[in-house]
Amino acid sequence: MNLTPVVTRFTKKLHRSSLKALIGGTFALAAASNAFADKMLDCPLRDEPFTLNTPFLDILLSEDALAVFDQYYPGARDKMPPIFVKTETPAFGAIIAVGVAVSMGGDPGDIDAFAADLAKVQVTDADRKARCARYSNEMPEVELPDTDKTVLVFTKINGFDHGPSVTAATEAVQALAEQQGWGVVVTDQPGIFTTKMLKNFDAVVWNNNSGDVLTLSQRKAFEKYITNGGGFVGVHGAGGDSSYYWDFYANELLGAQFIGHPMEPQFQTAKLNVEAAKNGVVKDLAPGWSMKDEWYSFAESPRNSGADVVVTIDESSYDPGKSFGKDLHMGEDHPIVWSRCIKDGRAFYTAIGHRKEVYNLPEPLKILRDGIAWAMGEGEASCK
Repeated sequence: MNLTPVVTRFTKKLHRSSLKALIGGTFALAAASNAFADKMLDCPLRDEPFTLNTPFLDILLSEDALAVFDQYYPGARDKMPPIFVKTETPAFGAIIAVGVAVSMGGDPGDIDAFAADLAKVQVTDADRKARCARYSNEMPEVELPDTDKTVLVFTKINGFDHGPSVTAATEAVQALAEQQGWGVVVTDQPGIFTTKMLKNFDAVVWNNNSGDVLTLSQRKAFEKYITNGGGFVGVHGAGGDSSYYWDFYANELLGAQFIGHPMEPQFQTAKLNVEAAKNGVVKDLAPGWSMKDEWYSFAESPRNSGADVVVTIDESSYDPGKSFGKDLHMGEDHPIVWSRCIKDGRAFYTAIGHRKEVYNLPEPLKILRDGIAWAMGEGEASCK
């Protein structure tokens, strides 16, 4: 509350003690509000103002912000697919900014005026509570295996749920771990992301995760884990969100921004080519093979941000097409699997894996096996 107009208008009429009580009461209310907010999780964007970059889900969850959206785009929500307007996670609105959602609908109208009015909406404690509801800090009950190497498979999803593919990928990692003598812990509880707990794992597999899933303190613990020598393996959907709200994850772990995948048809057979990766992360793949899956395109090649590309896709073997009017062609350099060093840590990402059947094919399994082994620090794996 801005007290200046109140003080200016009524100073001559109010008794000094009354003015003091008014100001003191206002500050007390503000302090109580801040104390309430502090009791909530330290979720990202909890206290951020409403902007065009706000997740569409947070607009849907705010009565006042939604009223502004409906004022500028009457009937727009009725025309959106149900997955766009879900308010319970997993929800597609968690991975698209409201500005992107508006553009997807065609003519965005006077989007600058919309942004200006949206910015006027006050973020309430109810908004903060709604924003943080999809995060968790509960520590899961886990039994740590007695093995030399242990993998954490993390399956928390707030955005798009790949369903059967998540299960298939988990089972694939478990089978590979049994073959390789690794231990495995599977959880969808982000409370495990503490400095103390992460020390128990040689690599963390993000299994088709979508939507922002870690609190600020959990992010800090994971960043520390990676930069101090830990390993990250991202599988398919873990790199397929339209909007990211964590710079370290988007820019360091992935190093490439997803822009879409073919829709007509969604699944196509394409030819993949293996590169001679400098770190030797994949050892026994054939020079090339063909398979059917959903093929991601990115704003630019991760090679440009220092990635060591492992597998590329031949765009002449399938039709990238367009997604919401955006051309998905990347040209001759279209990486689909890559790795990168982050200080002493290692990050490996494979965009292969939308179809559950993929996790029964020899090539994707070899990529997953060798990617995890490299992230753990096995073989020619050191990042210095």
